[in-house]
Amino acid sequence: MNPEVVTVGLGYIGLPTSALIASHGTNVLGVDVNKKVVDTINKGSIHIVEPDLEDIVFKAVKKGNLIASTNASPANVYLIVVPTPFKENHEPDISYIEAATKGIIPLLKKRDLYIIESTSPIGTTEKMMKLIYTSRPELKNEIFIAYCPERVLPGNVMHELVENDRVIGGVDKASTKKAISFYSKYVKGELHATNARTAEMCKLVENSSRDVQIAFANELSLICDKATINVWELIRLANKHPRVNILKPGCGVGGHCIAVDPWFLVNGNEELTKVVDDNSHLEGYRKRCKEELIKRKEL
Repeated sequence: MNPEVVTVGLGYIGLPTSALIASHGTNVLGVDVNKKVVDTINKGSIHIVEPDLEDIVFKAVKKGNLIASTNASPANVYLIVVPTPFKENHEPDISYIEAATKGIIPLLKKRDLYIIESTSPIGTTEKMMKLIYTSRPELKNEIFIAYCPERVLPGNVMHELVENDRVIGGVDKASTKKAISFYSKYVKGELHATNARTAEMCKLVENSSRDVQIAFANELSLICDKATINVWELIRLANKHPRVNILKPGCGVGGHCIAVDPWFLVNGNEELTKVVDDNSHLEGYRKRCKEELIKRKEL
């Protein structure tokens, strides 16, 4: 198979994205460093839990539109969909993006499209552009480079990959236009054009906003406990206001993104630390949950 698209990273976003593109008849080569993951996919199976995904992968592999490998091959489009964790000091770790980029640099040619989908600190796309041009100066202004973050909810990924709007930011207008043309083949949601930095910031702001909203609801729950107020009734009544929408309290923040992305936003913007620092309220949630469990056991 001669792939049109190479997807680097076959995790919770990379594999569904690869399967979606392949389901449209586009030849996709999915690349992952984990040989076991590669072998599993090539058998038409999957290594993650996601409704509807296995059937799509099976059909795409059977038709020959999706193949997995530990090595990339020349293509026209390269999607970087690798993890971006943070270090112990909450500093973002973009080493996976750098490694993935270095792996495909020798394969790049003029008119190719390079897109980062991994959640990234502001300026990461530009850093990868410099990395590429340093190694391949003849490609400067000859390839298209963009950033397009995913906006999906685990458990509903295959639907939301298609239906959700996407924010697409290139390092220049030509790159933005090229990336929009690519995604328009597979996405029904509206594709919003911007620049790479704004697209990177947009992803971080979306999840940071949700983190703050969750924190407010949970802190409100703690306050209501002290004041002997039913927090559920309080929120129900407050949400009767046409411009108020308080979330329901829970035991903290979780998922792949919300607990991590705010630290990416803080990086280089330390004045925001107090807004997104989860240490204090998260401990409060845990304490309250523990007390509630003890109380219920006693009852």
